[in-house]
Amino acid sequence: MKNIVVVGGTKGIGKEVVLRLKDNKVFVIARTDNYFVDTEKLHFIQGDVTGVSIDLSSLPEAIHGFVYCPGTINLKPFHRLTETDFLNDWQVNFMGAVKLLQWVLPKLKSAENSSVVLFSSVAATVGIPFHASISSAKAAIEGLTKSLAAELAPGIRVNCIAPSLTQTGLAERLLNTLEKTEAAGKRHPLQRIGQPADIAGMVYLLLSDQSAWITGQVLHVDGGMSTLKL
Repeated sequence: MKNIVVVGGTKGIGKEVVLRLKDNKVFVIARTDNYFVDTEKLHFIQGDVTGVSIDLSSLPEAIHGFVYCPGTINLKPFHRLTETDFLNDWQVNFMGAVKLLQWVLPKLKSAENSSVVLFSSVAATVGIPFHASISSAKAAIEGLTKSLAAELAPGIRVNCIAPSLTQTGLAERLLNTLEKTEAAGKRHPLQRIGQPADIAGMVYLLLSDQSAWITGQVLHVDGGMSTLKL
C-alpha cells in the first residue's frame, strides 16, 4: 500500500483520481471535504493552496505519490487581464504546487521510487485566444516539471499531464449547454471533450510502478488537439 497525496481531490479530475486510488492510503488536501469521511485509507486535510496555510503534520514520513490538481480557467482578452488576474492564476496553478512540493519533498525522498504528477494545459503548447494568463502559468509548470525531473532523479519521478477541455465544474460555464459541448468536441480530432476518467487514468499510470521508466515528460491527454489538425 502506498501513501499518496492528492491536492484538490474533492472535485472533477482530482476526485476521480482519489476514487481510482482506493487500494492506497490517500491524503486529500482541499478547501472543502465535499463528500469525504476519514477512514483507514482516506484522510482529509483542509487548506487553501492560494495561501498555503495547511497543517501537514498528519502526513506519514514516507510519501510515494504527490498529485497537484488545482487550476483556473480565466479567459479574457489580453487588454482586459489585470495584474491581479495574472497573479491569481500564477498563485493557484504554479506557486501552490511549488510550496506544497517543497514541504513534502523530504517525505517523497523517504519513499522508494516516488512519483510527482503536475498539471499543465493544451494551451501551453497551442496558441489559443484569451488564454494569455492561464497559458503562461501552465507553461511555467512544464518548465518546473523538466527541471525537477532532472534534479530529483533517480529517486523521484516528475511528470506533467496537459489536458484539453474536460467536463468538470471548472469548465461549467464553457459547457453549460448541449450546443456548447458539441461545438467544443468538434474542435478535437477525437470529436469529443475530455472526461475526468480520461485524465485520471493517466495519473494512475504515472503513480504506478508501470511507469517506472517515465520521467520529465509532458503527456498530452487532449483528444489530439495539440498535435493533429482536422
